[in-house]
Amino acid sequence: MNAAKVLLLFLVAMPAIAQEIKDSVRVVVPVAGSVLGANEVRWRTALELTNDGQSEATVAITMMAVPDQPAMLTTIGPGDTVRFADVAPEAFGIESLLSPIVVETLGHRSVGVRATAYGMRGDKVFKPEPIAITYDALWYPLRVLHGLSFNDAFRTNIGFVNLGETAATFVVAAQRLPGRNLAIARVPLPPNSIWHTPIQFLFPLITQGDDFSLLIETSNRDTYVYASVIDNETNAATFVQPQVGTP
Repeated sequence: MNAAKVLLLFLVAMPAIAQEIKDSVRVVVPVAGSVLGANEVRWRTALELTNDGQSEATVAITMMAVPDQPAMLTTIGPGDTVRFADVAPEAFGIESLLSPIVVETLGHRSVGVRATAYGMRGDKVFKPEPIAITYDALWYPLRVLHGLSFNDAFRTNIGFVNLGETAATFVVAAQRLPGRNLAIARVPLPPNSIWHTPIQFLFPLITQGDDFSLLIETSNRDTYVYASVIDNETNAATFVQPQVGTP
């Protein structure tokens, strides 16, 4: 951060940020945080913000699913990068949470945003995995998560995110073959919240599966879904970004 001017303004609500940044571009990191998972592995999130423009950039970072939505406002000089090795405690002083992060840049062009999840157990660091970001304006009512597995070798977590101002409902169908639903679940989610859960919690009657898909439909904008497939032996994670379409 030595090349950037960091103002560290913790704000009590997002309207204050909106007042500060009236003409801006939003990028969503669907999941970030610092949590203890299976096999005593603590999962952390690294975040990099790069200004490859010719002028100084003003950027707000907000943890959307945390009470009072803590935010940090920073300015980044042209060609400079702000890096957080573990964004939740370093930027916000918060441990043991998961939350989507909104990165909002003043003007018509976003800074470069790179997010990476990685696990640690003691001094050992497991293979990092990039988290796919999404631009706020992109939304589709039907999304598909492919290549999911849960068995003795792999486990899968599914994430549902609602950044809207009203409650959202996700309709989730599990498929091994296109067009043939094995089971259907409905997931209600309150505003500005995230639910990160093992796949078995959604479909408890399906004891194991390999290379199957989830079709997820919702009529609510400002919603996001993702999956994480984790190797039980190596603790290496693969972040699964949804494919999009229409019903």
